[in-house]
Amino acid sequence: MIETLIVTGGAGFIGSALIREALATGLRVVNVDKLTYSGNAASFAEVKNDPRCHFIQADIADAAAMRAVFEVFAPDAVMHLAAESHVDRSIDAPAAFIETNVRGTFVLLEEARRHVKSLAAADPQKARDFRFQHISTDEVFGDLVDDGGLFTETTPYAPSSPYAASKAASDHLVRAWQRTYGLPVLVTNCSNNYGPRQFPEKLIPLTILNALAGRGLPVYGSGTQVRDWLYVEDHARALLLVLARGSAGGTWNIGGRNKQRNIEVVRGVCGILEELAPKKPPGVSRYEELIRFVADRPGHDARYAIDAAKIERELGWRPKENFASGLRKTVRWYLENRPWWQAVLDGSYRCERLGTNV
Repeated sequence: MIETLIVTGGAGFIGSALIREALATGLRVVNVDKLTYSGNAASFAEVKNDPRCHFIQADIADAAAMRAVFEVFAPDAVMHLAAESHVDRSIDAPAAFIETNVRGTFVLLEEARRHVKSLAAADPQKARDFRFQHISTDEVFGDLVDDGGLFTETTPYAPSSPYAASKAASDHLVRAWQRTYGLPVLVTNCSNNYGPRQFPEKLIPLTILNALAGRGLPVYGSGTQVRDWLYVEDHARALLLVLARGSAGGTWNIGGRNKQRNIEVVRGVCGILEELAPKKPPGVSRYEELIRFVADRPGHDARYAIDAAKIERELGWRPKENFASGLRKTVRWYLENRPWWQAVLDGSYRCERLGTNV
């Protein structure tokens, strides 16, 4: 039975959504986050005073710190989300992606292995029930050339960017620790997440905030790249379902069944802003006129599409949000929560240190 859960990267976009969902189900949550540029304490501010929620500011690649977390909190499961995740940053500075995504995953796996070994000596059933859940991405599969095809759980890996390659490496490590050491693991690969509290470097929040400021809306190439969009709260529900009911060693693809071209996403945001924020910046008559097509980035995959049939069939999960409803909720959240994103834009969000050392 899972009672205490370590979540790595819980100050991030997906991690903070997962923590809110986990606390709502009655779990005790230990949030481990380094608070890099994309980690934001404000993203979990509404639960930080919950006595079941513990925040540890630490680097997952710090073996001593991770050992202390495991020894103090004796988790029943780990949900590993901490990662460097922005493709453009991985192209400019890949070293941080190797350190966090590869070495950090290795450190966690080793501490989890040591923890399970100690559990086995004291309580064999708790050792058997322990789970290490690794949250990954569809980008490990690379470019989907077949226009009608979908990524399945058995699609060969073919990462294109340093980010995707670092996540593919971490996926392989997790499965190797299952095969070699018997560590009970779960792996999920998700499609593009969107929703409230996403860092403004990502496409949808960047488009919203640039439009409100009257700045250009950059679109790579011709904007025809296709992505499957998954509302973040739907993803959080899926992750907890896999944790509760997934069989050790299994892999599940999680997607929203919402394929959109990037240019359609940007125009969709503009259309909602026309309705919800009709007062525009000076000199702007329509938000769409701010769209700017820019040079494509190196190695940019043209198409991703997830086949989520396995998680739908085996675990009964379905996304609650379609893209139209989720996008409207997202735009509305940014319009109603200016202090959150204004603190990100001016840098003041990085001033607060909330962590507890162990």
